[in-house]
Amino acid sequence: MEVLKVSAKSVPNAVAGAIAGVIREHGEVEVQAVGAGAANQAIKAVAIARGYLAPAGVDLVCIPAFANITIDEEDRTAIKLIVQPR
Repeated sequence: MEVLKVSAKSVPNAVAGAIAGVIREHGEVEVQAVGAGAANQAIKAVAIARGYLAPAGVDLVCIPAFANITIDEEDRTAIKLIVQPR
């Protein structure tokens, strides 16, 4: 599954376009965010991506989970959003 990493500075419309593209190509995508700001941008992007895919008859669902990742040799906990068509 392809992984998109979102930061607090990510533009939700750009992330939404990436989500929609990966959904069209691979059928599902994992969105990772570390921190409250990044999680906020990620959730906004999923909501916007639903609007991008709705005209094609694709409705998205989002499954939230935690993921342990390493950033600069430091272990962190990320929010993982698995996004799939319904």
